[in-house]
Amino acid sequence: MAKAIMLQGTGSDVGKTVLVAGLCRAAKKRGLKVRPFKPQNMSNNAAVADIPGNNNHGGGEIGRAQWLQAIACGVAPSVHMNPVLLKPQTDVGAQVIVQGKVFGEARARDYQALKGRLMDAVLNSWGKVGEDADLVIVEGAGSPAEINLRSRDIANMGFATRANVPVVLVGDIDRGGVIASVAGTHLILPEEDRRMIVGYLINKFRGDVSLFDDGLKAIEKFTGWRCFGVVPWLKAAARLPSEDSVVLERLVSGGKRALKVAVPMLGRIANFDDLDPLKAEPQVEVVFVPQGKPLPADAGLVVIPGSKSTIGDLLKFRENGWDRDLAMHRKRGGHVVGICGGFQMLGRVVRDPEGIEGSVTEAEGLGLLDIETVMEPEKTVRNVSARSVPFDLPLEGYEIHLGRTTGPDTMRPSAIINGVEDGAVSTDGKVLGTYMHGLFGADGFRGKFLESLSVKGGGIDYRADVEGALDEVAAELEAHLDCDAIFGLAR
Repeated sequence: MAKAIMLQGTGSDVGKTVLVAGLCRAAKKRGLKVRPFKPQNMSNNAAVADIPGNNNHGGGEIGRAQWLQAIACGVAPSVHMNPVLLKPQTDVGAQVIVQGKVFGEARARDYQALKGRLMDAVLNSWGKVGEDADLVIVEGAGSPAEINLRSRDIANMGFATRANVPVVLVGDIDRGGVIASVAGTHLILPEEDRRMIVGYLINKFRGDVSLFDDGLKAIEKFTGWRCFGVVPWLKAAARLPSEDSVVLERLVSGGKRALKVAVPMLGRIANFDDLDPLKAEPQVEVVFVPQGKPLPADAGLVVIPGSKSTIGDLLKFRENGWDRDLAMHRKRGGHVVGICGGFQMLGRVVRDPEGIEGSVTEAEGLGLLDIETVMEPEKTVRNVSARSVPFDLPLEGYEIHLGRTTGPDTMRPSAIINGVEDGAVSTDGKVLGTYMHGLFGADGFRGKFLESLSVKGGGIDYRADVEGALDEVAAELEAHLDCDAIFGLAR
């Protein structure tokens, strides 16, 4: 079994995902065979990963973060890197994915009782991930200080103590109160859990790090833990795919550019990293529009992203008045792209006769495409190679969706996926829908698509830019952390 080290945070969104990715890349550069692992994740940004032994070319779902971390390791993603994935569908319930496949649905209270059964799957995957590795870097979820959940925990100390993995605690200085959060975690953890922590690091520091010397002394006084270093604000992290939709609330527009792309922030927005390649374009400004705000009238393109709850988000879309904004956008000659759930919303109607998504079984669509969608229980999960029909250029991406879409506009497909027609295009060519995530990641297609909107684009190797950002993050961690000590404490 490989040696392992685990990063846990004093809270959510402290930067664990990027730190694990950076450490994975740093370990790879040292010649180590390294793998990522996250016992339990909660995100609607999913990726398609290999299911070992599955020969039908289908895949399974994992969190997008573990997909990125696998890239940092230079290996193919596996469902065992994230054995339990929770995909929120409502404020109190989520779809439960176990080792890549749908296990069922659970309300928050029911899920706590389910955790005991899921630990077996977590430990099974843990054994598989480490089989051919020198080092496994584990990412926790939330915080170990949530001691009210400790008895059934599978994501933090519950896993660390069962698997005997030492823990590095991550504190986020950017949000404030980092001394209290690290010292408070030490204070309230039971002794068994406290013993697992071998030290801590401070993340997201801005400015002169020497100004925090007294802070480090205070933390040492309260905890006795060693500090592995203080990580500055990592600018390169902005070029990496984000997993948690909480980051959307903090995105700031990059200033006026040739093309404004408006993206409504759906309540159950999924796979919004589909927009990352557009954000990387110098002439493109991507604006995520929060609920309660109108779609900007000066947008040349509106992209309706994926959704974990198509009908629920469609109803909220209307409540926000975005349907009226979208109709005006079309009258002005604006373009629209719908991806996955967003594609389904563009049709005349979405039906869910079996109540797969919830109690509402039918909703009127936005009517920009002459199609209709019927939800069906079987989920399509696969990586695909495809070809754009309007531009006759190669595409590469993945599908994660429920539902079957039919109608006259599907006679004008947007893509050919594995020899089968996909999506739909309006008669004027300005509304495009597809089930394929990742289409903007195809550099040639993205350039031609932007050119059709009278914008200079392309010339950017998006995947190479992600690789470059991972290298930059790894170099920063090598410069500011004692990586030798962190890797050396793995066991």
